Amino acid sequence: MLEKNILIIDDDPHLLLGLAPRLKANRYNVVTAPDAASAMAVARKELPDLIILDLRLPAASDGLLLLQNIRSTAELMQTPVIVLSSADATESERGVLDAGAMAFFQKPVLNNELLAAIRRALMEVTDRSRAAPSSSVLPMIQT
Repeated sequence: MLEKNILIIDDDPHLLLGLAPRLKANRYNVVTAPDAASAMAVARKELPDLIILDLRLPAASDGLLLLQNIRSTAELMQTPVIVLSSADATESERGVLDAGAMAFFQKPVLNNELLAAIRRALMEVTDRSRAAPSSSVLPMIQT
């Protein structure tokens, strides 16, 4: 299995202390960002294979707005995003899924459930890229 890069966008140091080692133990490379401003810079630099995003970020930043920014950034628009938040699921889940997240989990989440969602998201992206026609091959036009 090739190691995949995961960006965790969350300002909770306790979550990072628990989640980052678990992901690393499952052969994922982990980078983190504590807020929306640094998250976009890190995401553009690292081009992660998957993003785990909290909705409640510091400095009155809205995670949903950040998700929309990720989806509108060319080099990140196909990157799967899993939302992991303490926000109320009944209020937030539909909005984040409509905005392009692949899954929503309310904190605290079971590690096995999150790892399964990460594997599914990465597999789905891999399957999509295999099914997509190669951009380097032009279709033959008959005249």
